[in-house]
This record gives sequence, C-alpha cells and structure tokens, in this order.
Amino acid sequence: MEIQQYWSVLKRRWLPAASVFGICSAIAFLNLSTQISIYQAEGKLRFTRGDSTASLTGVGAGGDFDPLIADNNPINTEMAVIRSIPIVQTTIDRLEMRDNEGNRLRPSQFLRHLSLNNDRGTDLLTIAYTDAAPETAKAVVDTLMDIYLENHLRENRAETVAARQFIEQQLPRAEASVQQAEAALRAFKEGNRVAALEEEAAAAVSAQEDLRRRIAEAQSELASANAQSSEFYNQLRMNPQEAIVATALSQSAGVQEVLAQLQAVESELALERVRFQEEHPMIAALESRRENLNAVLSSRVGQVLGGQVKPGENLQLGELRAALAGDFVRAEIRRRGLADQVSTLSDAQSFYNQRINALPRLEQEQRELERRLDAAQSTYALLLSRLHEIRVAENQNVGNARIIQMAHALDRPIAPRRGSYLAMAGMLSFLAAIATALLLEAGDKSLRSVKETRDLFGLTLLGMIPAYKTLGKDSPLNRDRLSEVVVRDFPSSPIGEAYRMLRVNLKFLRSDQALKTIVITSSVAHEGKSTVSANLAMAIAQVGHRVLLIDADMRQPDQHHIWHTTNDVGLSNLIVEYIEPTTVIQEVAMNLDLLTAGVTPPDPAGLLDSQQMATLIANFSAHYSYVIIDTPSLNADADVLILGKLADGILLVTQPGVVDVISANRAKERLEQSEQNVLGQVINGVMDNNEPYRYRYVSREIEIEDEAAREQVLARL
Repeated sequence: MEIQQYWSVLKRRWLPAASVFGICSAIAFLNLSTQISIYQAEGKLRFTRGDSTASLTGVGAGGDFDPLIADNNPINTEMAVIRSIPIVQTTIDRLEMRDNEGNRLRPSQFLRHLSLNNDRGTDLLTIAYTDAAPETAKAVVDTLMDIYLENHLRENRAETVAARQFIEQQLPRAEASVQQAEAALRAFKEGNRVAALEEEAAAAVSAQEDLRRRIAEAQSELASANAQSSEFYNQLRMNPQEAIVATALSQSAGVQEVLAQLQAVESELALERVRFQEEHPMIAALESRRENLNAVLSSRVGQVLGGQVKPGENLQLGELRAALAGDFVRAEIRRRGLADQVSTLSDAQSFYNQRINALPRLEQEQRELERRLDAAQSTYALLLSRLHEIRVAENQNVGNARIIQMAHALDRPIAPRRGSYLAMAGMLSFLAAIATALLLEAGDKSLRSVKETRDLFGLTLLGMIPAYKTLGKDSPLNRDRLSEVVVRDFPSSPIGEAYRMLRVNLKFLRSDQALKTIVITSSVAHEGKSTVSANLAMAIAQVGHRVLLIDADMRQPDQHHIWHTTNDVGLSNLIVEYIEPTTVIQEVAMNLDLLTAGVTPPDPAGLLDSQQMATLIANFSAHYSYVIIDTPSLNADADVLILGKLADGILLVTQPGVVDVISANRAKERLEQSEQNVLGQVINGVMDNNEPYRYRYVSREIEIEDEAAREQVLARL
C-alpha cells in the first residue's frame, strides 16, 4: 500500500482508530501512576584468558578460557552459566528471597530482574539486578558473584579432580600390567632357557660350524678305522669279540700256565698210550690229571672271560696273531669310539639346528614380551608423573574470573522513566490505532476505492461520477437534493460534467461503428445504475440525439420514480399485448423518450428472451439514435445477459463501498462466461476521502440564490 492509501484508510476508520488511541493512552497513564520506583545495583567481573599461576609454577595448564567455536565470545558462555538454574536457585536460597505474596521467589522471576552485559572491547562483565529496595539489589549482585566464583573454581578444579581420580584408579592396573609383563618375560626365558638370544644365536652358529667340521673329521677317521678293522678280520678270521677274548687269554699268565701243563700232560699221555694200554694206571693217571687241568683251565678262563669261551678254544695264539689280534682290538676300540663320537656330534648338531630354527620365533616372542613390558612401564611411569603434576595443579588452580567491582547501587531509580515511558506509550497507542484501522479495513470485503474497482474488473474506465457529499455542504445539490437528473437540472455541476465526459468517452469508444443500443447494469443493487442510465440518456439528448430510455428492470423498476411519471403500462405490456409503442412511450425531455417497465410479469426473463423483445430492440434502434436500457444487477437476475446479446454492448456501473469483492468477482465471472461485449466501466459515487489520490472535477457549480430560480427548477420537475 502507498502512503496515500494508508491515509485514505485512516480517514475512513478515524473514529475507531481514535478510540483505540485514547484507550491505550489512558491505560498507559494509569499504569504509570501505579508504578513504583525500581533501583539497580551493578557489579563487575573480569576474565583472563588463562591461569597465571600455572605459568609461574610450570606445572599444569591452568584454566584455559578459549572458546570451542572460533567466532564465539567465551564471556557469552559464562553469562549463560550465571543465568543457569543451579546458580540462580542457590542465590535465592542463600538470600531467602520471596515475592510480593510471600512465596519463595522462582528462578524465572529472578531472571526477569537480572541483566548481564559484556562491555564492548573489554573482558569485563557487568552484572546488574533491579529491585524496589537498593539494599536488596546490592546483596543479590554480591551473592550472585560469590556463588558464580565458587562454581567457577569448582568447575575448573572438577576436571583436575576427575583426572586425578582417573589416574589413581589406573595406577594399580598399570602396576599390575607391569608385573604381568615381567612375569610373562621371566616365564618365557625360563621355559625356553633364554639368557641372551642375540649372543646365543651367534654362539649357536659358531658351534654349528665347529660341529660340522669335527663331524667331517670324525667321519673321515671312522672310515679309516672301518677299513683297518675289516682288514684285521680278514686276516684273523675272527670277529672283534673273539680277538679280544683270544688276546685276553693269551695275555693271562694263569691261563697260559695251566694251558702249558695241560699241553704237557696231553703230550705225555700221547707217549704213554704208545707204550701202554688204555687200562694202564699211568694212562688213567694222566687222563685224571688232564681232566683236573681242564677243570682248572675252565675255571681260570671263566675268571678271565666270565665263561664266554669254552676251554681249549683260541686259548693260545702265536706272537704274530697275538700282535694282530691286539691291533685288531685296538682298531675296533678306536672305530667304536669314532662311531660314538660321530653320533654324539650329530646329535649335538641336530640340537643346535633345532635351536637355531627356533631362535627367530623365540626372538619374536621375546621382543613382543619386551614391548609389552616397555609399554606397561612407560604407562606406569607416565601415570606417576601426571599424578604428581595434577595434584600440584589441583591445589594451585584459582580460576579465570575476578571481582573488580563489588555491587554498587545507583542513586536514582532506573524505572519508571516517565519521558521514555510516555513516548513509548504514545508510539504504541499510535501503532495500536493504525493496526485497528488496518484490521477493520482488512475485514471489510467491499471495494473501497477507484483503483481497487478498476484493478478487480480490468475494464476500460469510461467515467467517474462524484458523490453528492464531495460537492460540499453549501452545494444546492447536496443541500436540497431537488432531482436525480443532475444533467438536466444542474448542468454546470461537477456531476453534470462527469456525465458529459462519459457521453464523450462513449462516442469515441468505437470509431468503426457507432454505439446505438447500450445496456447499463451493475454487480449488485443500489450502485446507482438507474441514475446513471437516466443522466447518460439526458446528456446524449442535450446534444441533439434522439434517445430512448428503457426501464428493463421489471422486478424493481425505478425510472418512473426518477422522472416522476406513471408505470401503468410499459415494456411488459408491449411484449405481451402487442400494442403500439407510441401509446406507451412517454416524452420526458427534449429528444428523450422513456419506456417504463410496466406491469411486473410472473416470468420477466422469459419475456426479455422472446422474439418480440428482439424485434422491439431492432425497431427502437432504427427509429432512435441511441437506446439506453436500464437492467437489473448481474448477481440478481439473468435478464442483463439476455439483453446484452441484443444490444451493442454493456456498460457496467460500480460504486465503491457498496459492492464487495465476492459479488464483484461473481459478476465478472458471469460476464466472462456469457462472452458479453462489455464496453467499459462507470464508477459511481466517488468520494475523495476514500481515494489515495484526490480526483478533481473541473466545472462550475451553479448557485441558486433566489427563490425565483428555485421555483423554475421545481416547475420543471
């Protein structure tokens, strides 16, 4: 809306707007008179970025005051903390604050009197509290700052305390982890006989090389010993065991002595058998001695060999065979020793191979266990160090906030500020008045101005007829209301000029074809269509054209009232009775004839839609220069749509303040649906105070100053 439109709204709704303004102003004055003085106390806190104690002691980081969000002011966070319910409730409880009714003050009531402000460009926070008693306001600010600082210090230390408690809980676990890691490493070393794997690996490799060399040497010597032993066996035809036995017996003096005696007895027995018979006592004695010697020999052999060799078998060797047997035995002993040495060295080599193959796995397991032990020891040492630092930091933390100004109560009350209050009350009252006018205007669905009417219909504006009220109280038209035919009785008036302008606009509306038959209608009743029809007909007649004015509104005819004539017979009689039109048509002015509606029929629409009506319109158009047809409103009957098809066009009359938006839209839809030829729009009853722009009508208004002129007008009526 433009400023002119707002002004028009205020002019139309000035009375309710003024009433609302007065009521609001009265309420404001009454409220001001009942208000009590309110005092304010202020205190200041200063915030620092970090705790300087930490920088002095070198232990702990102090209370860091950096925000989490880059563009956030950390003081805003502290302001929210001060407004939090726990701090506010603690302040209320400590001061035992109560409301006017004696009840314990609620946090919401407390917060309404509390204000926090961060001084621009500083790290200062101003805490203010308002109350009717300045002492109470001062006590509240002091108490609130003390409680906040206590909470601030507790919160700063809370993180340190939580960290200390956490470390104290983790220390036994860390110590147990160290012990478990040490026990696992010790069990690993004991189970796998590990002292120093790196040194053991180097020694094992060196020992393995030495064993490989010694095994090769032993195997070479063993091969040589095997060859010697085989050669001795081939020469002696006895195995090593037999050679050992033979060698042992040949080297035994007792065995050889008995063997020599036995051999002597055997020799002697052989000689005696030559000399004597078997039954000879000498032979018997020698045989008995031989048996005794065999028994002794067997006994001594058994002592030497343990009874492994029967007496008389390989009991005596020659020197050569004895030497060979000795060498054979020594070679066999050496061979067996070398074989045992090779076997032992091979077993040692297998052991070292297995150990060397197991060393990578053992080294990996040992490194894993050592890493676990190192990690556990590092964690334990770190926890011990951090515990010491946190205990120091816990005791040295003093927070980031300081009180730099205790509460100070202002000397003068801050409320009510009468000047500001009155200015604000006046502004609010004015806004309430404006809102009232706009709400009433919004609730009014009628078309209120020329612009709204034109915008809604979108038709060509052919004329604007001013209302009688626009002519002023001293105007004879407004004072006497002598006639509705203003063009005839007051031709020089603004209203008469408006009708003549309408006549001219109609003349130049269609240059290719003259308009002869015009239907005049409106959206709803009481928009002045009958008055516009009469005055337009009169304006056309005044310039010398023969005009027929037909009142086709058979339900509520009005033309006979405007022209002060009778309505005994008229249009309905012409259609039904087929009488001569000249007997019904009346001459009401020079060049202007009137055909009234006549008797109201039961079906006006049926009569108007008849062939007789079409014939009458055609005849009238042939005999008259113009035929003006006054019809019912569009939303009341369908008569106008019937007549619109018989005429050259329809002229729509609208009056702001009478027609509403709904009716206007319905009328517009009916015109569009019936495809009528709408010539344009005439806006009737235009009032300057309803228009955003003041419409001026250039004309001369006649003044009837004497009674004679007045009588002349009355005579014409």
